[in-house]
Amino acid sequence: MTKFNEKCYSLLKTVPKGKVTTYKAMAAALNTKAYRAIGNAMNRNPFAPEVPCHRVVKSTGEIGGYALGVKNKIKLLNKEGIEVLDDKVDLDKYLHKF
Repeated sequence: MTKFNEKCYSLLKTVPKGKVTTYKAMAAALNTKAYRAIGNAMNRNPFAPEVPCHRVVKSTGEIGGYALGVKNKIKLLNKEGIEVLDDKVDLDKYLHKF
């Protein structure tokens, strides 16, 4: 595992249940523009669900990918009280700020 991935997972653990973050927000918090690297780290997350990669969405609010399938990602978000409409999350309501 890379140091970058470790930083991603450590940061992501600060996002509480009922909130989401974006790949872009995580990159900004880590002082990088490597949005895709954030996505790759989430896709390779060996610590799920303790490191809740399902809480990371696109900056448009769209769900984005998930290693276990988008339907499972939506189920997990719904279980935490996050409403997903048309495969999107309302970032005004659910975005966690670092």
